Amino acid sequence: MPRPDPRRRPPQDRGPRINHQIRIRQIRVIDEENQQLGVLDTADALALAVRKGLDLVEIAPNQRPPVCRIMDYGKFKYEEKKKEQASRRKQHQVQVKELRVRPGTGEHDLQTKVKRARDFLEGGDKVLVCCLFRGRQMAHKDVGEQVIMEVVKHLADVAKIEAPLRQEGRRMVLMLAKK
Repeated sequence: MPRPDPRRRPPQDRGPRINHQIRIRQIRVIDEENQQLGVLDTADALALAVRKGLDLVEIAPNQRPPVCRIMDYGKFKYEEKKKEQASRRKQHQVQVKELRVRPGTGEHDLQTKVKRARDFLEGGDKVLVCCLFRGRQMAHKDVGEQVIMEVVKHLADVAKIEAPLRQEGRRMVLMLAKK
């Protein structure tokens, strides 16, 4: 099997082309202080970048002629990575927290569960209020609906109904989201 020629590289599939990967004859060049140097031959622009100890990076390949910037590519990649990590840290993934009640749930137990649901909603999460029925309780769905509506009434100042009350087998569910 013949060895691959080290001068011929496969086309780069991601990221901008840098230095010798830029194949077009003339490019528009921007220096490290964001000053336009005009349209130059690629070889001249590359020599200028090497003289300054920096890289020639293609930033707008679809323009005619393509736009290239003289910059420290390693530093640029490092700063991009840091920005991405910082934005990921600031994101909050909304989770759905479940609040389970039963038709016979007592008033004090309900107050405790409502307090937890309030914390979830203030934290930016959604709350799925779920009433579970057993055996003969299925004949009294209205009692379960009253319990769920009691929870909604207690959370009316911080929550709005996102999905209406619906029956799913032996469960009655309602989705709440932060106002």
